[in-house]
Amino acid sequence: MPEAQSALLEYLLTRRTIPAKRLVEPAPTPDQLATMLKVAVRVPDHGKLAPWRFVVLAGAARQKFADRLMAVWRAAHPEATGQAEEIERGKLDGAPLLVAVVSRAGDHPKIPEWEQIMSAGAVCMNLIHAAHAHGFAAQWLTGWPAYDAGAAQIMVLAEGERIAGFIHVGTPDEAPVDRDRPDPAELTTWWQG
Repeated sequence: MPEAQSALLEYLLTRRTIPAKRLVEPAPTPDQLATMLKVAVRVPDHGKLAPWRFVVLAGAARQKFADRLMAVWRAAHPEATGQAEEIERGKLDGAPLLVAVVSRAGDHPKIPEWEQIMSAGAVCMNLIHAAHAHGFAAQWLTGWPAYDAGAAQIMVLAEGERIAGFIHVGTPDEAPVDRDRPDPAELTTWWQG
């Protein structure tokens, strides 16, 4: 096997998520991010619909976004304690770069909506691979902001758009630790007709 293929296979066999709260500066540069997004869109996309788009939050905008989400959270949880608010804020204060992948899947005469949704998921995973290829780490999260109408308003999502994932990107402050993985043999059936 050629060396480049061997290295890619080794990466795919050992890729591990590092939690967003463990991702610190530096974040990707604008040029690195542009390349990462070029990689992200190289996914199956039946009909060439591009049923996804990106919202990038970095620097002060990243903090402003978290502040506005916390206002939505506080309105929905007026009885919450200061400790509960601190815990929730900690979930929003993660990596220095946040890329929201927005699914724009919808009705189409030839392309099922499900295929469009899966394409957006593939974009999320490719973005993670691209971050790792640049020497960063990334975590794909959703959480309540992906499903909340107030958060959708803050993100200026159009009718029918949904968050496929919030991809947190930064430099890991710790080495990844592997976890148990499912055994593919236990999840595989060979159809015999």
